Amino acid sequence: MNVSLYIAKRYLISKKKRNAINIISWISVLSIGIGTFALVVVLSAFNGLEGLVESLFESFDSDIRIEAKEGKTFQVTEDQLANIKNIEGVANYTQVLEEVCGVRFKNQQTIATIKGVENQFIEMSNLDSSLIEGSSTLIRNNINFAISGYGIAASLGMYLNSSPDNMTIYAPKRGKIFSANPLDAVTKKIIAPGGVFYISPDYDEKYILVPLRFAQDLLNYSNEITAIEVKAGPKVDLDDLKQDLTELLGNQFKISTRYEFNELIYKTNKTEKWVTFLILVFILIIAAFNILSSLSMLIIDKKDDIETLKSIGANNALIRRIFFTEGILINLTGALSGLILGVMVCLLQEHVGLLRLEGGIVEYYPVKLNPVELLYILATVIVIGFLCSWYPVRNLTKVKL
Repeated sequence: MNVSLYIAKRYLISKKKRNAINIISWISVLSIGIGTFALVVVLSAFNGLEGLVESLFESFDSDIRIEAKEGKTFQVTEDQLANIKNIEGVANYTQVLEEVCGVRFKNQQTIATIKGVENQFIEMSNLDSSLIEGSSTLIRNNINFAISGYGIAASLGMYLNSSPDNMTIYAPKRGKIFSANPLDAVTKKIIAPGGVFYISPDYDEKYILVPLRFAQDLLNYSNEITAIEVKAGPKVDLDDLKQDLTELLGNQFKISTRYEFNELIYKTNKTEKWVTFLILVFILIIAAFNILSSLSMLIIDKKDDIETLKSIGANNALIRRIFFTEGILINLTGALSGLILGVMVCLLQEHVGLLRLEGGIVEYYPVKLNPVELLYILATVIVIGFLCSWYPVRNLTKVKL
């Protein structure tokens, strides 16, 4: 039998001479439990938001983007495209041509980024899941269709079910134009509205997708493009794939992963997450001082027990171990209770939905449990409890023994 553990358990659940000690002990358990619960829930919420943001990017952005280091556009040969397709880890790719243009629908006008893509872009991006109106078809029966972001469609007053009119897209002509008529400086083409997608304001208020050939004709390009977007296969390391593409294409291209061309957003999410974690840990440290108070008062309350234990042969090390174990039990009881409750709440939110996200792009607030982070949380709470138990036992028992 572990004597120190047995006596510490009795001290934790038994009634003390002074009822305030019982209250402080359970306040300590509650404080640690609430702190641990908050860490689990908040970190899981950040994980959920991070996963949501990443899924939104995957609905539009590619895994890897290839651009020219110098100049705006470039050309690639069929052999280069075939070599890209044959690299292990490449699931698909599309050529892209982007330009800021003017858009007119009936009497409404706005500015949008026209993104010319090939048909496989729709499959690569899973854009079908983000459509709220129309279809994701870019070309049907030799007719070109445009797929607009919700913000663009709203600013144009474009509702497909009730507005059969076409869109007119205006692009500045390349080169020097010598004419007194401003209309001579622009090229315009008509295209039919085909669908509306809703992802996030970053995309919805900026982009209109059109067929690549349509964009090249509008902008007076033959085969030039602004980028090649690559879709990686499942479980492919993007950094390794980037390295393979760099070795294939050489240094004349700028190759970026999804995490690099959205670097600011990813870094901001992670920074906010770990800053919040540190703030909650600091609050937990303050809450853990209840353990120090509880042990200090318990040592004073049990001075008769200490004398009795010493008279039957207990040494100072055993007595210190009893009160240290008491502190660890308080900490573990609170930590495990908070951890279990936090996991239960997160699982209920994930699978049932307790908290709705009003006006959001998802119905319920996203959460995602990370087992590794749960271990980090438990380890952090145990270390804090260890320090808060060690200090009073080390110093107060020096005085009392």
